[in-house]
Amino acid sequence: MYTVVDSPVGPLRLVEADGLITAIEFSPFAEVPVLGRPRGQQQDDHPVLVECARQLAAYFDRDLKEFDLPLAPHGSAFQQLVWAQLREIGYGETATYGEVAHRIGRTNAASRAVGLANGSNPIPIVIPCHRVIGANGTLTGYAGGLERKQTLLSLEQDALF
Repeated sequence: MYTVVDSPVGPLRLVEADGLITAIEFSPFAEVPVLGRPRGQQQDDHPVLVECARQLAAYFDRDLKEFDLPLAPHGSAFQQLVWAQLREIGYGETATYGEVAHRIGRTNAASRAVGLANGSNPIPIVIPCHRVIGANGTLTGYAGGLERKQTLLSLEQDALF
């Protein structure tokens, strides 16, 4: 099932399967579901989707700093490892690709693989891939676009001060 909600970074499609959030998609939405993430029918009143929408709204209102949602991101064992580490990067904090690589027990040589896993994150915002930046502190690629990444980072920084 899925629903679509408005947000400061544009419409978001929230997708669930078996009571677990499997994807948050930025618009423009793909017409064909990504492998491993069936979309199903639109159901705006599904309890998990309603709760996901509520928590996202609270996040965008700067009232929520940690999400508490049942998640089921589809990916390889390495991607799962990276995504779990992303959830450890605190609200308003950032980490470099190299730092994430070290935190999962790899060397800087794994930075590119971390970047690819980061870019494949099916549940952005909740799994905060926007908090990963380049080694020199610059914003680097983001599946939702750098403007969205900047908006999310600015929202978190503004909420801290």
